[in-house]
Amino acid sequence: MIEHLDRTDIRILRLLQTDGRLTNAEIAKRTNTSAATCHRRIQRLFADSYVTGVRASIDPQKVERGALAMVGVVLDRSTPESFAAFEEAIIALPFVLDCHLVAGDFDYFLKIRVRDMADFNKLHGDKLIGLPGVRQTRTFFVMKEVKDNAPLDF
Repeated sequence: MIEHLDRTDIRILRLLQTDGRLTNAEIAKRTNTSAATCHRRIQRLFADSYVTGVRASIDPQKVERGALAMVGVVLDRSTPESFAAFEEAIIALPFVLDCHLVAGDFDYFLKIRVRDMADFNKLHGDKLIGLPGVRQTRTFFVMKEVKDNAPLDF
């Protein structure tokens, strides 16, 4: 069992992860707890940072961000200063959905949603290659999203 969580806490987390719009009453019913007990548990799960946020999933096609690109980035130096400068700059870019420091052929892997290839080409030329320390990028355009942002299995 996960430290400090019992079966009811885990059930609440799974329910929230599946549908963040569930009411306290519905979660209480599904976990066989009182509404007050359920509310206290949910508040504790938020306070203890087991739940870090609740948000809606937006259909990228509906907001003209249907093209998904994964970008591997190689920096010119592997120093704490160059990593910090790159990370500070990347955080400010709203079109970058995810940025991960990785082991292997790249230093970072980015997930970017854009309108289309032309939109990405402009962002790449205007923003990405000019980021601090960027030596090389390699872009992979996603042809089909088979599984994206799946719930954690615990």
